[in-house]
Amino acid sequence: VQLQASGGGLVQAGGSLRLSCQVSGRTFSAYTMGWFRQAPGKERELVAAISWSAGYTYYADSVKGRFTISRDNAKSTLFLQMNSLEPEDTAVYYCATRERPYERSRYLTDIEYDYWGQGTLVTVSS
Repeated sequence: VQLQASGGGLVQAGGSLRLSCQVSGRTFSAYTMGWFRQAPGKERELVAAISWSAGYTYYADSVKGRFTISRDNAKSTLFLQMNSLEPEDTAVYYCATRERPYERSRYLTDIEYDYWGQGTLVTVSS
């Protein structure tokens, strides 16, 4: 399984970015997906997650109302639309997925995810 994250960059506060994660090596539509981030000196945290069916989504309190996670199963791609970006959103963003398909539980910690992309850096200037 390979995950390739892209779309990071430098943006001013209040701006927007759209991250993408291209997944290969498996049937993308069958698996829970998540976006994590890690800022310098901080632990990695879950930003958003989406179930295999897109029937549920999860957002960290800090990004609710500003970020939207979505998936395009036909293109095996996960997205994170980030609006109203703040300097506190500066971090390396990682996409991740789990080993098992068709799961119904929620997975909110990084140790529960099995496969990871390489990360894409988002820098928000004030």
